[in-house]
Amino acid sequence: MNKVSAGAAEAVADIPDGASLAVGGFGLSGVPEVLVRALYAQGADGLRVVSNNCGVDGRGLGVLLAAGRIARVTGSYVGENKEFARQYLSGELEVELVPQGTLAERLRAGGAGIPAFYTPAGVGTQVARGGLPWRHAADGSVFVASPPKETRDFDGRTYVLEHGITTDFALVRAWRGDRHGNLVFRRSAANFNPLAAMAGRITVAEVEELVEPGELRPDEVHLPGIFVQRVVALTAEEAADKPIERLSISASPTRGTVRT
Repeated sequence: MNKVSAGAAEAVADIPDGASLAVGGFGLSGVPEVLVRALYAQGADGLRVVSNNCGVDGRGLGVLLAAGRIARVTGSYVGENKEFARQYLSGELEVELVPQGTLAERLRAGGAGIPAFYTPAGVGTQVARGGLPWRHAADGSVFVASPPKETRDFDGRTYVLEHGITTDFALVRAWRGDRHGNLVFRRSAANFNPLAAMAGRITVAEVEELVEPGELRPDEVHLPGIFVQRVVALTAEEAADKPIERLSISASPTRGTVRT
């Protein structure tokens, strides 16, 4: 029951070329930065990533992307990363865009053993009709397009069929965790982390604070250890490394400078 790995390098050592990965985080909040960098050092290539977004230039999954290690991305947001746009538009990267709520439910469904479900999101658009450019050719034309999806009417409303997602591995970040793999996420860093963890066949969690079994109250556990196979305890320096995607500064009439 002791799922603690000696370090991040050991925890990702067996991720092979071409593996599929569900990765937690939203923007740079809750991104498993230490595990991503360990995977970069490990050298796995041709990765198929499922994540809300693909990091930014130089942080998060952007590190793997810039090294040409990612072959395909399934996500719901592709902004904030110029290299991502360049690779996608030049035909180097395959991208499946999914409505954000649908992506969350596809991950949850996969982890819960639900093969598919119907949703109204995307009905009447290319999400359902097909034709979204997944991959471009070098000349900018569409080389691979999304296929049409099955639709069905329930009570007079049309829904589109979406499939659950499971991946070979999942990389997530938690605020606290114990040696059994029970995890607690803090505030907005929860985002896609619990869902990504559910979807992975082998889930690796980096935790800011490692505690002993029994220290976490059952009612505060957000993700039970049944979904987690490996735990990596972060150093104090690693736990404190929480970059802000966009820092804006404004003047307050009563308190001076305020950062948001």
